[in-house]
Amino acid sequence: MIESEYKIRVRYAETDRMGVVYYGNYSQYYEVARTELIRGLGISYKEVEERGYKLPVYKMNITYFYPAEYDDLLRIETIIPEKPGIKMKFLHKIFNEQNVLINEAEVVLVFTDDKTKKACTPPDFFSKLINKNFKD
Repeated sequence: MIESEYKIRVRYAETDRMGVVYYGNYSQYYEVARTELIRGLGISYKEVEERGYKLPVYKMNITYFYPAEYDDLLRIETIIPEKPGIKMKFLHKIFNEQNVLINEAEVVLVFTDDKTKKACTPPDFFSKLINKNFKD
């Protein structure tokens, strides 16, 4: 398992007329948290792409419990629960400043070869970083 934490403050433009975060914006919060988790392992998404691989979203399931509001400081916990194969699973939980669970999500990405546009196993350079940081 690999764990990470990232904080983000809700901006006005991310809220609806009721002053709460528009539900579609949570996927962007998850993306930022995933990107920073991967960066923390020692490589950026940009570098993965420059080496010829993409990681499109295959599936995303979100459960909403409470709304987040403008100017809330949110804490996003992200976990890679298992070593990736063709698919890479991320579990996200978002908490507000009172440590209330706002929502949780499972997001699954798929490794694809940029040349063939087909699904593939993770490249060796990526697997080595995962294995180095993975805690059983």
